[in-house]
Amino acid sequence: MDRRDLLRAAAALPLLRAAWPDPAFAQAYPARNITMIVPFPAGGQADLAARPVAMALERVLGKPVIVDNRAGGGGGSVGNAAAARAEPDGYTLLMTLSSLAVLPEADRLFDRPAAYEVSQFMPIARVLADPTLLAVPASAPWKTAQDFVEDAKKRPGQITYGSSGPYGTLHVAMEMFANSAGIKLMHVPFRGAGPALTALLSGTVQAIAAAPGTLKPQVDDGKLRVLGNCGAQRIASFPDVPTFQELGYKDVEMYIWAGLFAQSSLPAPIASRLREAMAQVMTSPDVLKAFETSGSLVAYQDAPAFSQFVAADSARLIAAVKKIGKVE
Repeated sequence: MDRRDLLRAAAALPLLRAAWPDPAFAQAYPARNITMIVPFPAGGQADLAARPVAMALERVLGKPVIVDNRAGGGGGSVGNAAAARAEPDGYTLLMTLSSLAVLPEADRLFDRPAAYEVSQFMPIARVLADPTLLAVPASAPWKTAQDFVEDAKKRPGQITYGSSGPYGTLHVAMEMFANSAGIKLMHVPFRGAGPALTALLSGTVQAIAAAPGTLKPQVDDGKLRVLGNCGAQRIASFPDVPTFQELGYKDVEMYIWAGLFAQSSLPAPIASRLREAMAQVMTSPDVLKAFETSGSLVAYQDAPAFSQFVAADSARLIAAVKKIGKVE
């Protein structure tokens, strides 16, 4: 073998290693701490999903799994992009939401370079998949979704709502509802669902679309009221809340799912190790209890099913974003 052949063979080793599931290579992982990027502040759905999963994953893998809340950019783009650029070695993971596929399309709407592409990620496991719920302060005059719609029609653009950022999951859910109901609302973006929820509780905004786990403690404390459910079916944590489809808004169906991702070029043995670990994590009594307490039931999917789910859900959300068009 001459020097050029040797160099070509050496260059091919990482690709061969990624394609060949070497058990010894998988057993060596992890050798150090793992970072789990959450591209939103504490208090939102991604953070609620990440923390119990990180604790359980740490027990399974035997190394610390550190949650890194890296918010910014609207809808999670900064954290998503940081994870996309990270070394594909299994030491930087991403716990993110359904806005993952929406944000690159939003960049293209404004003729901006996309901060990342979905193709840079490998789905590892879905963790949660909840419908978004429309919530207002308990002191608000609206007792039902119809009350809300009737008032909004009288005062176009005057009712404010908070979101996790432009084209984030919460923004798209509210605009989907507004388009279906024929109303115009005023969008007030924040750096995540946690700050948006704080703004709702303080009276800075008048409504929010958020996940059940984010809202349930505040509803139980009598601070918020839930008016509608964006899912196709009612949910156990809010059994008396009707779906928007029940109320006649047939085009409103929106879920806020959370899932674990790695880089698309992650070596196959490490991906397999992570999938095996997540299968154990998602049956952990501590994780099940944590999610149930928060009002979000586990909705686990392994990588193949999760990949199909992401593709189908993303297509629907991208169509919704194009319908919304350019907004600041």
